[in-house]
Amino acid sequence: MLNYLIRRFVVIVIMAFIISFASFVLLYSAPGGPLEQLASLQSTTRRPDPDEVERIMKRYDLDLDIGVRFLRWLIGHPRGAIMINGQEIAQNFQVGCLKPGKAQLVYPDGRVEEINCAKPVYLRDLDGRPVSNGVIALDFGRSQQLARERPVSQLINTRLGPTLLLMGVSTFLAIAIAIPIGVYSAVRQYSRFDYFFTTLAFFGSGMPTLFTGVMGILIFALIFKDLGLPYLPAGLATSNRDVVIPLFGQIESGSVADRIWHLILPVGVLTFFSLAGWTRFIRSSMLEVLRQDYVRTARAKGLIERVVIMKHALRNALIPFVTLLAGVLPTLFGGAIITESVFSWPGIGKLFINSLTASDYPVAIAYLLISTFLTLVGFLVSDVLYTIVDPRIRMS
Repeated sequence: MLNYLIRRFVVIVIMAFIISFASFVLLYSAPGGPLEQLASLQSTTRRPDPDEVERIMKRYDLDLDIGVRFLRWLIGHPRGAIMINGQEIAQNFQVGCLKPGKAQLVYPDGRVEEINCAKPVYLRDLDGRPVSNGVIALDFGRSQQLARERPVSQLINTRLGPTLLLMGVSTFLAIAIAIPIGVYSAVRQYSRFDYFFTTLAFFGSGMPTLFTGVMGILIFALIFKDLGLPYLPAGLATSNRDVVIPLFGQIESGSVADRIWHLILPVGVLTFFSLAGWTRFIRSSMLEVLRQDYVRTARAKGLIERVVIMKHALRNALIPFVTLLAGVLPTLFGGAIITESVFSWPGIGKLFINSLTASDYPVAIAYLLISTFLTLVGFLVSDVLYTIVDPRIRMS
């Protein structure tokens, strides 16, 4: 088991490196990115301002090779002014001290000076070049459009809570409801219960979340409000002011009741969408297992039907379902991009859409990188869960 986990971890690191490099290159070259800004500036009929060209070159490290640029972004190699206790020591240094210890400063004229850092050295980008400790140190740089000069990690932290709440509740409800419905539909095949939920599952899986979200707002937020019925909010995570709901009374802005009230509609849309697909998957897997010989043998031995279903059939039917759980981990972080956009939910999915719209590539590439890493970890977790669900599976 340990050797297998080590090998998989090495593969995860290699895949994350390759995917991050590809994402880095593609987002740099994307419309609205740094290369397009520089090209549009140089393609003007008038002579471009040399200072403006130099500013863009330094801001995005366009004067460096793409490989060096990527390594600066990945592991961090600041090339700005170095400050110790508020005093500028050198500019354009090659080696700096980010932790207490000794460091060598290489001046532009080639002179080398060794300093003893009793305290961490604080770096500033006085020459216009961004300073970063690197993605490996969880420093994704600074936002360039959405919140200028604000660290990307802070933007993600402010959106992480609402996304975890939305996706955590909807995923838990979908799994808790889909498993019993799928199992019961398979056991009672061709019954009215099976026909009803199978039809509902086909309808739910065939309807895009955009359409479902818009219809939910139209019915539960607008029509219900016009009819004087208890209605649900059309968007956001909290109300801007106190609201009076028919039959329920006043809801204070920012209270727990207000947050639950805003959570119901987007959670309902996501749960319905996930429930439809997972119910059909579990039902199909359960039907296949119920036709196996060991299930017939268990029944022939006189075991109670509940024991046959829960102990012999369900456990084996959940083996393919474990594969679907690999996508839960990145989904919890990444959120539901379409649903968050429809309901103006202040989550990470909406942040990603806003970053693409505003060409804020540091935010976008941070989202892609974290989602990629969590996806790879999710597949590793699913492999481990296989051994728990089915003792016959062994890792070597």
